[in-house]
Amino acid sequence: MRTEFERVTVETHGAVAVLALNHPEVANAISGPMIEGFLRALDFAERSGSRALAVTGEGRFFSAGAHLGEGLAEGAADVPASIAIRMDRGYHPLLRRLRDFPVPIVTAVNGAAVGIGMSIALMGDIVVAGRSAYFQHSFAHIGLVPDGGSTWLLPRLIGLARARELSLLAEKLTAERALEWGLINRVFDDDKLAAEALALSARLAEGPSVALAGMRRLYWQSPQNSYEQQLDLERENQMRAGSSADFIEGVGAFLEKRKPRFKGQ
Repeated sequence: MRTEFERVTVETHGAVAVLALNHPEVANAISGPMIEGFLRALDFAERSGSRALAVTGEGRFFSAGAHLGEGLAEGAADVPASIAIRMDRGYHPLLRRLRDFPVPIVTAVNGAAVGIGMSIALMGDIVVAGRSAYFQHSFAHIGLVPDGGSTWLLPRLIGLARARELSLLAEKLTAERALEWGLINRVFDDDKLAAEALALSARLAEGPSVALAGMRRLYWQSPQNSYEQQLDLERENQMRAGSSADFIEGVGAFLEKRKPRFKGQ
């Protein structure tokens, strides 16, 4: 089933929701209307009981970055305020929503993931890309600094030296090189990307949802915590997972030497 939102679509495949950025006329550039559609699509996916989310782009691009033709052309004096509003009311709520989403996220990067589009792509718990895809931190080309949380995320994914290089030189990073650097998880032939991403998402959707949600929280929280704080958080999340029906099923399946049948409860 396909559901339309503003410049975004959602297709459900069993327990998997596939969210696609859908403004191919401008290479899926991120605009205010698209962000509103994206947030509504996330709400829809959560309400529908999806147990995994896949995010991709319609057409030949994942996203070419910010839609510079919308909201930033009023005049030089208004541009700084427009940028701040776009970030505070658009990008940041979307990125926080993705960070806090209750189910695992797979991002399937088809074609270019540029600027804020790259930041959105890297919000996946598992990031896969087509062989012809590339990533580009293109902010220097238009006289801006990186945003979308990338100056926090990139050093933790690939190290400070490589993060600086991506930003300062603004060169294209191929999917194969991104895999070598540890920026993404897997690379597939372009014609197999959608099917492979869906298969990974379906595998996650069959998992113990309470435990997987806890894993997402723990890994997002760990960079700013001390070892002792993280031990405490692990205890809290383990207690939550240990009270789930899926934990009982998992133990039972282990003892009975069979595959567990998790229900996401």
